[in-house]
Amino acid sequence: MKVLVLGGGVVGVATAYYLAEEGFEVTLIDRNAQAASETSYGNAGLYTPGDSYAWASPEALTTAVRSLFQRDLGLKYKLRLDPRLWVWSWKFLLQCTRARAHHNTLLKLRISLYSRQRLNALIEDTGIEYDGQRRGVIYFFRSTQSLEHGAAHMKILEDNGVQIEVLDRDGLVRIDPGLKAAGNKVAGGVYSPMDQIGDSCKFARRLAAWCSEHRGVQFAWGTRIRSIETAGKRVTKVLTDKGEFEADAVVLAAGADSALISQPIGVKLPIYPVKGYSVTVPIKNGEAAPSIGVVDEDKLIAMSRLGDRLRIASTAEFTGFDRGHKPKDFGPIFKAARELFPEGGDYSQPEFWAGLRPMTPSSVPILGRARYDNFYLNVGHGHVGWTMSCGTGRFVADLVAGRKPEIDSDGLLYPG
Repeated sequence: MKVLVLGGGVVGVATAYYLAEEGFEVTLIDRNAQAASETSYGNAGLYTPGDSYAWASPEALTTAVRSLFQRDLGLKYKLRLDPRLWVWSWKFLLQCTRARAHHNTLLKLRISLYSRQRLNALIEDTGIEYDGQRRGVIYFFRSTQSLEHGAAHMKILEDNGVQIEVLDRDGLVRIDPGLKAAGNKVAGGVYSPMDQIGDSCKFARRLAAWCSEHRGVQFAWGTRIRSIETAGKRVTKVLTDKGEFEADAVVLAAGADSALISQPIGVKLPIYPVKGYSVTVPIKNGEAAPSIGVVDEDKLIAMSRLGDRLRIASTAEFTGFDRGHKPKDFGPIFKAARELFPEGGDYSQPEFWAGLRPMTPSSVPILGRARYDNFYLNVGHGHVGWTMSCGTGRFVADLVAGRKPEIDSDGLLYPG
């Protein structure tokens, strides 16, 4: 059985791996020269069931208002002359109830916990190296008030399988001595020992190489998808600038572009691109840099140590498909990093990046068969595509194989 995977980010490559493990003949198509060249390239590096909250919640409305006035906040929302944004925003608002936020968070958590298991099993099977660490992640707060609120907020995760510890500043410093220099900027935080970090770009590229060598997966790099052809209830071929590709099944995993690719064949996806930014700098002083992943919950900035590099990531900016960036866009990121880890990174050697997160209104990815008997979705992972990649890759591979997934599929399957 031949299967095409459309999209070469970490989600697409993980999907190709699991399909190949089923014994399928797999070809992956991507417009870039190698894997993980867009959204998966420069994300925060966090693999975190502890960050399974749905974005849509009553609190999200308050944060959106704050973003209009607080320039250093990680969210930047402005209404634009973009009908897609208006439609998406309305659907997002409908999800901003406590009941929906609770439901969507548990769906994300179900996938994330499963994905953590699949990632660790995959690493055992393949032996690939990706600057991974399994020492947990710290979610810290700058005031006692926000700490109390944040700890109460995480109770839903603790009640559903995530191990957490609420610690004061000294407790956090014992876990990660690099936070000592932050002084009174850290009041305390929540430590999630189950969370992990790792370089999703390195992971995707090395897994792609492993799949090519050990499972015979074919990769059509530098190949742009032009359209998808259908006949009756089946997808018949994918047309690209390098020719036609035919297969028995097609899996769409093209990130923010997925909605644009699927709409002409009648598969409408509520996905909107939300831009994120990151800076990567060399580690200057290992003892003064974070030793694990840390998240500044008040500023919405995440940091992780990836080998000899420090990754600082932030911002959810609603700018359509604009992937551009300017030096001033990274000002708040640099400011936070220098405040917290002044000697940790060599901030004179930055690598800048911006990429588009494929957000759904509910924050829950869209999985499963859609409209056609042989067309499958693995899309809409939002800001946690790295965290969910192995879980949704395995999930969709099970569906293509005609097998019931290992986790409950209720609430996860494409409704159309």
